[in-house]
Amino acid sequence: MDEYITVYASESGERIDALLAHSVEGLSRSAAQRLIESASVLLDGVPVRKNYRCKGDECFDVYIPEPDAAEPLPQEIPLDVVYEDDDVIVVNKARGMVVHPAPGHPDGTLVNALMYRCGDSLSGIGGEKRPGIVHRIDKDTSGLIIAAKNDFSHLALSAQLSGHSLYREYLAVIRGGMREDSGTVDAPIGRHRTDRKRMAVTQTNSRPAVTHWSVVERYRGYTLIKCVLETGRTHQIRVHMAYIGHPLLGDGLYGAPCPDKGLEGQCLHASALHFKHPRSDEDIVLNAPLPEYFQTVLSKLGNPVE
Repeated sequence: MDEYITVYASESGERIDALLAHSVEGLSRSAAQRLIESASVLLDGVPVRKNYRCKGDECFDVYIPEPDAAEPLPQEIPLDVVYEDDDVIVVNKARGMVVHPAPGHPDGTLVNALMYRCGDSLSGIGGEKRPGIVHRIDKDTSGLIIAAKNDFSHLALSAQLSGHSLYREYLAVIRGGMREDSGTVDAPIGRHRTDRKRMAVTQTNSRPAVTHWSVVERYRGYTLIKCVLETGRTHQIRVHMAYIGHPLLGDGLYGAPCPDKGLEGQCLHASALHFKHPRSDEDIVLNAPLPEYFQTVLSKLGNPVE
């Protein structure tokens, strides 16, 4: 599907192609120039010139045609399978693995690995690029993710997801100490106004988002927390924790721009997944132990404090 987006320029003097390149995920500067040359970038309804310099507080309408991407191919990639039957498969995803093909990541994804393991049995509801995928977790988030092997299971699991009965629990290390032992962040999330690579808490073009958190351990300058998602917005835990002043350790997008404790990428692990089996209605309760990178981070934090 073709995409129509809005890009905001908050500062003056920046070239329009540079603005697009750092504001639109996966868009290079040369690709931005091609969009401008094809009259796909408009200011007040008028195509802009490729050498146009922003004046600040401007709003550009950008038309991005759907790329002619090839279908993902099966690839023999090792998977840590936690549960599998004829209807569903649950994988403990390694940190650094992308869930489905996207700009900059055409292969080597979880989808490629699932296609090799499951063949043609994956559900088709997610489309050719996302067969079987019911929900997603970020590239640098490790842990449990469920995929459907047929459309019946996909629909049933999606209904549980939207009805908040598919339980998803995460462990995260955040910067700073929490005053309370638990709490809830209820704040809508939408695309960031000026940086298209980021999400943000906003009332504009947003969707409801609710994250429940509780303290597991306290360290000097950091806290290990458990998060339970009531909704599933893009980057939800990362955005919500940054919003309340406690970005995730290692999260360069929403927190400190430099590596923290030697970690590049958020310290976030999908540790538990509970759902009703789509066919038998049996309660499936799954857990994934902390991966090595997470344990290494905790060891660097020292002993917990009271």
